[in-house]
Amino acid sequence: MKALRQFLKCAVASGLFFVGIVVFCTSSVAFAADAVRLDDLFDQLSQADPYEAGRIEQDIVVEMSRSGSDAMDLLLERGRAATQAGDFSSAIGHLTALVDHAPEFPEAYNARATAYFMAGLYGPALKDIGTVLTREPRHFGALSGLAVILEETGDEAVALEVLYKIREIHPQMEGLSARIAALELALGGTAL
Repeated sequence: MKALRQFLKCAVASGLFFVGIVVFCTSSVAFAADAVRLDDLFDQLSQADPYEAGRIEQDIVVEMSRSGSDAMDLLLERGRAATQAGDFSSAIGHLTALVDHAPEFPEAYNARATAYFMAGLYGPALKDIGTVLTREPRHFGALSGLAVILEETGDEAVALEVLYKIREIHPQMEGLSARIAALELALGGTAL
């Protein structure tokens, strides 16, 4: 029995050591997207026809969703799933854990901004969008979310400027032209 107790102590100690290594190694996960590939995809996106744009957009989304860690990717997946299910509290919890463990990963902040927005928490959503855009100014999803929040809070003129910025990055973005036309009209312009 004494030998078993000693074995269990060693196993627990080894397990805690291993957990410590895993936590240490994942606490500073770097954003794993290929910067050269992203640059190429964004260049293609700005010149793409509508059919190509959809494919390129998906390639960009996939590339920007690479955290560099399977565990962090799982937190992102769980956070997104909870957001889609309307469980914003769980989503924010998963995504906050992701942000804590992968603070250089822009998509962590973008996903959490979406959950905050869906929960009606515009202040935290705007803060996370700011972090995303500081790290990846071409993030058309974050820009689109920013424009929605600006519209909903009555700042249509700035929202329109954000939409113009998206048009430079992703001119074929679905629904973008209609959003621009509606805001131009609302701000006293003429719809073409």
